[in-house]
Amino acid sequence: MTDRLHPSAVLAPAPDAVPEAAPAKMAVRDLDFWYGPKQVLKSISMEIQPNKVTAFIGPSGCGKSTLLRCLNRMNELIPEAHLEGEVLLDGQDIYGDADPVMVRRRIGMVFQKPNPFPKTIYQNVIWGAGVNGFKGDKDALVEKSLRQAALWDEVKDRLQENAYSLSGGQQQRLCIARTLAVEPDVVLMDEPASALDPIATAKLEETIIELKKRYTLIVVTHNMQQAARISDTTAFFYIGELIEMSQTDEMFTRPHHQRTEDYITGRFG
Repeated sequence: MTDRLHPSAVLAPAPDAVPEAAPAKMAVRDLDFWYGPKQVLKSISMEIQPNKVTAFIGPSGCGKSTLLRCLNRMNELIPEAHLEGEVLLDGQDIYGDADPVMVRRRIGMVFQKPNPFPKTIYQNVIWGAGVNGFKGDKDALVEKSLRQAALWDEVKDRLQENAYSLSGGQQQRLCIARTLAVEPDVVLMDEPASALDPIATAKLEETIIELKKRYTLIVVTHNMQQAARISDTTAFFYIGELIEMSQTDEMFTRPHHQRTEDYITGRFG
């Protein structure tokens, strides 16, 4: 197989798959990934269902955050990165003849720590949309995005204040609003609550559950209780391999693999 981080192939249709209640929003096919000579993901294949929350769990260093970054081509920014396999969005290979900027617009990212720009709340929300050529009603877009991120009522009279004046939890929801303003199809979240206190975490979890009405969400978390609360499907990774992926309630009550049971019961991790 060839290095997929710098491809020249045209977009290819998704291969035949087992029929589902709904077509997969994203699919990963036989994905291998290396940082230089070190292979960190091995033969990953999975499907992500639309309008669901999928949680990635597993011990530190198991590859879940690396996989998350493969899903919107962020890892190709690392010179020594090398990927083989396919990542499909609505049946189209995002590593084919696709514009990486457009890929990252359709597949948004929220990072572990809040990273607002040193600008006003309003400017933070509208920034990405403006870069992507948005020509519509900016005020309406800001309000819509902040409402979807469950932040509007808290900041509607403060839109011209600096984003740094917000609390940590509010800053993280602002970053979500900034992502939503670009109108993505999929939202990736890499441990979005790890820097937040319990009250802010609860608010963020409520926001995530509400967002799946409009978006497909994939969330990396070390907190298994959080995965159980917010996700519909959970994938467990160990040393670069996908060990098990199933409905969340099944994963936490009737895991199919002993290694999964050992992890969720706290025997290692």
